[in-house]
Amino acid sequence: MNEVTTDPAVLVDQLAALVALPLQPEHRSGVVENFVRIIAIAQLVNEFPLPDDIEIAPTFEP
Repeated sequence: MNEVTTDPAVLVDQLAALVALPLQPEHRSGVVENFVRIIAIAQLVNEFPLPDDIEIAPTFEP
């Protein structure tokens, strides 16, 4: 079974391999830094409490 990791550097390497993205060594550190930021933002969104009786937003049609 595959092991789940939360190490951003490992995640970047695994995801690049998964989508066959050739990640240049000089770009890797910047990608990892951005992944750290993305993870922090996603954590804030996921931890935001929502009431149980919340309704979904209506569909926007311009």
